Amino acid sequence: MLEPLSAAGVALAALLLGGLLGGLFFGGLWWTVQRAAVSATPARWFLGSLVARMATVLAGFYAIGAGQTLRLVLCLLGFAMARAIVLRVTRPPAVMGPPCA
Repeated sequence: MLEPLSAAGVALAALLLGGLLGGLFFGGLWWTVQRAAVSATPARWFLGSLVARMATVLAGFYAIGAGQTLRLVLCLLGFAMARAIVLRVTRPPAVMGPPCA
């Protein structure tokens, strides 16, 4: 028989789901910038992406938080950690210049 998650399990789930939401949000933003840069109508890309990403994240925070501050804070922490990860993954490679004399 399945047993309910412990408090630590719920906290870990909120953190991981916040990370997933952050990955979707910031990964989606990176993807949108890539597509809008070559589009004839970049404003449509940005507006459509913003609405879709915000609706997804707000619905996710609402569902995961479930009116409990700790869950919401952990979800936000996972979201912020995902931002740092997406920034690192999508960073362009460093260009090596000539050595300084």
